[in-house]
Amino acid sequence: MTDAPARIDPSRTAPSKSALIVDDSAVIRKVARRILETLDFSVRDAEDGRTALALCAQAMPSVILLDWNMPNMDGYEVLRQLRQFPSGVRPKVLFCTTENDIGAIARALRAGADEYIMKPFDREIMMAKLDQVGFPMRPSQAA
Repeated sequence: MTDAPARIDPSRTAPSKSALIVDDSAVIRKVARRILETLDFSVRDAEDGRTALALCAQAMPSVILLDWNMPNMDGYEVLRQLRQFPSGVRPKVLFCTTENDIGAIARALRAGADEYIMKPFDREIMMAKLDQVGFPMRPSQAA
């Protein structure tokens, strides 16, 4: 399999409030899915970077929750390839980490991540991070 960015059709984007969760942990994917669905996001998930890039090629989500430390293809490589997609669609990327290493956070932001979120996270933290990247939560969603 090649590491070249997948070709995507710019007209094929996911619904405006769509999310892709990329994490090798089934527990994290399940928790994040529950939170995002309560915030009216349409959610897909992937357990690795290659699957995530293939899903993005099918329909680019508006938000990607991207684990930084995964086997086979880490979040940095996923992000690097994602930002090379020619579609003109630029999803907001929240990279997830258990590390509070400022250097790792800075590297992710330089690579094109829009924000980071520390694990473990809850609904309130997710809402705050989504708000920071341009998805303000309405009061009814805050309940």
